[in-house]
Amino acid sequence: MAKKVWWISSAIIAGLAVAGVVTVGVVTQERYSELEHAPAFALAEAPERELLPAQAEGEVDNTALAARLRKLADTPDLGTFGARVTDAVSGEVVFEQNPLKALRPASSTKVLTSAAAIYTLEPTKVLSTEVVAGETPGTVVIRAAGDVWLTPENITELAEQVGTAERVLIDTSLWSGPTYLDSWDEGNVDGGYVAPMEPAMIHQGRIGADSGDVPRSHTPALDVAAALAREVGATDTGFGSAPAEAQLLASTDSPPLIHRVREMMVHSDNVMAEAIGREVALARGESPDFAGATRATLAALQEHSFDTINTSLQDNSGLSPQNLITPALLDALLLDAAQGSDLAEVLRTLPVAAGSGTLIERYEDLAGRGWVRAKTGTLTDTSALAGVVTSRSGRVYTFALLSNDAPILSQREALDTFASAIREN
Repeated sequence: MAKKVWWISSAIIAGLAVAGVVTVGVVTQERYSELEHAPAFALAEAPERELLPAQAEGEVDNTALAARLRKLADTPDLGTFGARVTDAVSGEVVFEQNPLKALRPASSTKVLTSAAAIYTLEPTKVLSTEVVAGETPGTVVIRAAGDVWLTPENITELAEQVGTAERVLIDTSLWSGPTYLDSWDEGNVDGGYVAPMEPAMIHQGRIGADSGDVPRSHTPALDVAAALAREVGATDTGFGSAPAEAQLLASTDSPPLIHRVREMMVHSDNVMAEAIGREVALARGESPDFAGATRATLAALQEHSFDTINTSLQDNSGLSPQNLITPALLDALLLDAAQGSDLAEVLRTLPVAAGSGTLIERYEDLAGRGWVRAKTGTLTDTSALAGVVTSRSGRVYTFALLSNDAPILSQREALDTFASAIREN
């Protein structure tokens, strides 16, 4: 499959006041004003690389850092611990412990999902949800396109094009297989972590909110049909098939893929991750279900020479405790990104310590504040942190830290301290 190049315009680069590869881009939130930021990305000299991390002058002796990290890793707070830390400038592995051990990754799984999407899909790709005429007069059918980013404004846009109707059906045949994974906790829908995976949702199936871990709908696709029905005056809704040669009445587009991937990573949204996984599956000729999406994800990485040994995925979000990933694979993906490959976009999607997303309430008093940029992961007795950080010496490091079989709060504190130690080098 041809490699997709993610072009980043010079205007965007100029606006990205990112910290080497670790601080936030253009910062408008008041909360960010207190953060200390590192220097911006440097443009690469080689034409095939868009961005490179800040380059430190001269050689760096990582011996002392390695010794400190070994000491920090020797704690029961980390339980079963796997890690790899790499100097992104030289490519030297500074520290590793159980790098090839298969560990529960939780939401750090989304690093793989985002990488597969970048390799497979165009950054400007949108999903077009259409409404077509049904087989009987007065009936319209929503042809679901995998857009779980629908908003009330999208529904209004469709309604204005449709006008009036008596019956609204929704065709969800784009995706196949079960809508809910057996290994997912039954309480995850009401807990606000995921919704049954159907190819049309408003705000990822959230009930009464557009963000956050609020209860999700058990019938997200029917909710879309009901929302349109209210606006067009229809009194009947349900599932149905769109006629093959049906008249197109209305359409609305999702945000572009690049936006959707960023939102998925910053907020660690599980519905978005599963939807993007199915999008990758369809593009690669796999079945748009859990099994097909995870196969497609790993295949995309293997095609780009990443070693997926000991890696097993049941989903694309990391909700399944049966997912297994190695620290070596996570770090390899981040190292490739930090060295200026197509995956550089992954770095821009990562939450910033004490600044954004799932790290906004962490690192309040640690050296990594504003400098660590990483994907988090949390499940029962499972914590993950995988990202990049620039040290005080100006060196950029990538890291992948997976902790299993220990209490979550102590895991998080130990992981944040570990990443901050890299910053202090």
